[in-house]
Amino acid sequence: MTSNKTKEERYDEAIAFREAGDLKSAVSVLEQLAADFPDYALAHLGLAVFYWKQERPDDSIREASRACELSPDEPFYFTALSSLAIKAGHRKTAEEALARAQEARFQAFMQKYREEYPESDTSEKSEESGEAQ
Repeated sequence: MTSNKTKEERYDEAIAFREAGDLKSAVSVLEQLAADFPDYALAHLGLAVFYWKQERPDDSIREASRACELSPDEPFYFTALSSLAIKAGHRKTAEEALARAQEARFQAFMQKYREEYPESDTSEKSEESGEAQ
């Protein structure tokens, strides 16, 4: 029974069902997983993709949006939402999600840059020089 499995194992089980061609079981596993772990963004993103395959665009957009809410720093989730929204004809949602994906990518880049080159962080230096003027 799936209750003895981790959420990651249950997600993998859903993917295995999908790869075996059993989309209905894959969706069922993910729906239960999302109910048991409502903050597990990957379950919602999986549901978004699988709902799309079941021709349920509104459910797909809802689940992709939920994944983005749960992981606002994950550019991939926003890119997926944008892609699904474009296909569904939701231009505004697609544009907003794409902008959020770009912002998340930029923030991740800047964070990594600051970690690799801490001496280049001029934000404190420019604030100090502004006070002296």
